[in-house]
Amino acid sequence: MDTFTAFMIIIYAGIMHATFQLSVSVLTLLSSHTIGKTRSRRKLFNLTTSFVIGASVASLLLISFATLISFDLFGSKADPLVWAVVAGLVGGIGISVWVFYYRKSNGTSLWIPRPVSDYLRGRTKDTSNSVEAFALGVMGILGEILFTIAPIAVAALTLIKLDPSIQILGLLTYVLITVLPLIVMWMLVGSGHKISKLQMWREKNKNFLQFTAGFGLLALGAYVYVNEVITSAAAGGF
Repeated sequence: MDTFTAFMIIIYAGIMHATFQLSVSVLTLLSSHTIGKTRSRRKLFNLTTSFVIGASVASLLLISFATLISFDLFGSKADPLVWAVVAGLVGGIGISVWVFYYRKSNGTSLWIPRPVSDYLRGRTKDTSNSVEAFALGVMGILGEILFTIAPIAVAALTLIKLDPSIQILGLLTYVLITVLPLIVMWMLVGSGHKISKLQMWREKNKNFLQFTAGFGLLALGAYVYVNEVITSAAAGGF
């Protein structure tokens, strides 16, 4: 795998990570509650900025930790069997996204454990300072780890193949892509767009987002299986 191909896989995995909606939902709720309490624009800016920073740090730590573990276990190249397992994981999660990622109800309620959902919903109402908003951003990323572990695993196994001099660039590229929806939401909210209109857009397009995420993960799983397992077998890599 050359450097260009590796970066394309990292970028694509980052896009798949970015299709998941928990952090965006939490940021939307935080913004809505902050505006509802008639807090100043400056307060809204501080809270949402801290949230995005917290989510970015959590995403960076997750992909960095996954890459470190991958390197410790497999060195600079994972075996085809490992890639086969990861491809199966990615495909399985892609199917699960199609089946039950969004709850069967109106709105954009996500399939996450109810205690986690209730906790995050409660915290968005009570968050009143930047430290709490930062922690909420971290929890928004960690709360969806059961789904995002798939693109993270693919990105980590790809990152260990890169030359150490450009691995940092790969890490930062992945993180930037994963938090890009949050950055866009942060900019829209900060520029005065109504939360209700943003939420209506998300609800109107949730089926499209769900289909895109599921199909995209299946495509990613199929690609890495062909590229890392079948190609290696054909070359006598097993």
